[in-house]
Amino acid sequence: MAMRRAPPLLFPAAAKHTATVIFAHGLGDTGHGWSSAVENWRRRQKLDEVKFILPHAPQIPVTAAEGMSMPGWYDIFALTGKVDDIKKDQDERGILQSRDYFNGLIQAEIDSGVPASRIILGGFSQGGAISLFTGLTAKVKLAGIVALSCYLPLDAKFADFLKENDNNHQTPILMCHGDEDNVVPTRFGKASYDLLKSKDFDVTMKLYSGMAHSACLEELDEVEDFLRARLPPQADEKSEL
Repeated sequence: MAMRRAPPLLFPAAAKHTATVIFAHGLGDTGHGWSSAVENWRRRQKLDEVKFILPHAPQIPVTAAEGMSMPGWYDIFALTGKVDDIKKDQDERGILQSRDYFNGLIQAEIDSGVPASRIILGGFSQGGAISLFTGLTAKVKLAGIVALSCYLPLDAKFADFLKENDNNHQTPILMCHGDEDNVVPTRFGKASYDLLKSKDFDVTMKLYSGMAHSACLEELDEVEDFLRARLPPQADEKSEL
């Protein structure tokens, strides 16, 4: 039976639509939680050709919250802030279901005329984790991946998933993390970065002094610069017709 999902929150491009950013929120949040960041980027008018899609995770029972139902991209079995506890039990079925959902969002944009090379997938915390995993194993080559305060899930099986699809080995990845994160420990994010770097992925990691499990203005400016660099304006290019 298909999981019930609310339609994503959409921010149309302010100018001609030539690119799309899909950004996933964290556990217990909704797409609305990142609407202010998107609205701020739109006000600055550096991403006028970009459509933003902020999906809402479905309500699922979360084991770490004693089975309480909340928005989540997959189940979490421990919220102790310990790396080993996060790695020990991972909801592979839920992760793969969410990957299918995000792949569907990507394909819908491609079907509407936006090439994969003009699509960026990103997210924060659990949303960053599912975006990182989905982007790195996607069937199409994306313009970029943004992973904030998160980690690479199913890392022990990552090599096996790459055997199925390894189209984004050269796709730029921006990882950002606070150096005082006790929810997704900074060293876990760093370990994911080190794993990807060791496999020659095009990954950059930015650490923010004093930042816990949250975002900051400096980080959001870094993300905006990354989006702008990967999705430069095209509308003013001369037509070949």
